[in-house]
Amino acid sequence: MRPSVLPILLLATLLPAQTPSKTPAKSARPAAAKTASKAAVKPTPEAEAARQALRQALDSVDAGWFGQPYQGVSSVQMQGTLGIALSGALVNQKVDSLSQGQVTGNSQGGQANLRVKGIYFANGDFKTDLAGDFGTILYTRRGNRGFLYSKEQNAYTTRVDLPPSDAPITYMAWFRQTLNDIKAVYIDAPTFQATLGGEEAVNGHAIQRLVFTAPTQGWDAKKREQSLASSLGFWKRGKLEVAVDKTTKQPVRLDFRNDEQGVHTRMEFAYGGNGRLQSVNINNSSRGFEGPGWLRLGYGGDGLMSSVAGELTSQDKKISFAMDLAWSKTRTVAEIAAIPPAGATKRGREEMESQLLVGLASRIFDLQRAGLNLRSVAVGGK
Repeated sequence: MRPSVLPILLLATLLPAQTPSKTPAKSARPAAAKTASKAAVKPTPEAEAARQALRQALDSVDAGWFGQPYQGVSSVQMQGTLGIALSGALVNQKVDSLSQGQVTGNSQGGQANLRVKGIYFANGDFKTDLAGDFGTILYTRRGNRGFLYSKEQNAYTTRVDLPPSDAPITYMAWFRQTLNDIKAVYIDAPTFQATLGGEEAVNGHAIQRLVFTAPTQGWDAKKREQSLASSLGFWKRGKLEVAVDKTTKQPVRLDFRNDEQGVHTRMEFAYGGNGRLQSVNINNSSRGFEGPGWLRLGYGGDGLMSSVAGELTSQDKKISFAMDLAWSKTRTVAEIAAIPPAGATKRGREEMESQLLVGLASRIFDLQRAGLNLRSVAVGGK
């Protein structure tokens, strides 16, 4: 429940197509994947050079995108909106296809909007208020205690996920920890085979291409459900190509694909004169959401991100979000103090989650019928 530009960017871009319901066991991995892992154990000078260049690029991201301005910053307030819109033409086309022309659709389209307001501490304490077409939910945690409340059910559960044991105190450390997670997968682990993809010149700058490959299985369009862990781990296999400015060490282009999940996305990064990330242009070729997109960042006079907004558009659908950010070094956990409303029914976590997922599934099913190619998260899946 803690925000970061990188996860927001990647999730907003890549979730339209996702992995199958069951993650293959290690023993069931394709032979090609096993071969790649064994080969990665014996690094070549080229592989070492590619890994070192990616490490330098991530260190540059740490310093230029985040870094010093966030020193001592312990919390952020995030407030904004998230929306999904589907055209009436797409809905009508779906009706015609499913009925083999026997039913004529007369839909004006489908839309789901969500308002988000929350305070998030780097150490894992948070309070989130969600309201919109998926219902009204309050979710909060302080230390090891918290609750999840649904207004529609007038019910709550006090069984919440525990905070990470190694949670940092400031967001400067939090961002660095996030980048270290990426390093652990692409640089330190033997999963990806690393190579140098050659050089090119862009606007007078020398650009080095770095390629990281971990083979996946092919796309299976019949599989519609998956675990949450599979959804969030989409980036841990596939093919990643990063183009890095050899002078600044900052990434200027990223191309990622995971055939098993139907994901293929290209991002181009633009920077201000001070080296801060200003915008990202997106060319999304992921199955079911082919089309352009963008992300824009705003900064305050203190050098901290003050706003983040983005949009993904295909022929008949659009996902958009806009968030204002307010960082603080002095905010206390007293500002997220909350208790369940009087009269609300206390439930076990499994019962509460099941009811929420049933409601969420019905809304997702409505969107699926309208043409949005989402795979549902399995009820009870972790």
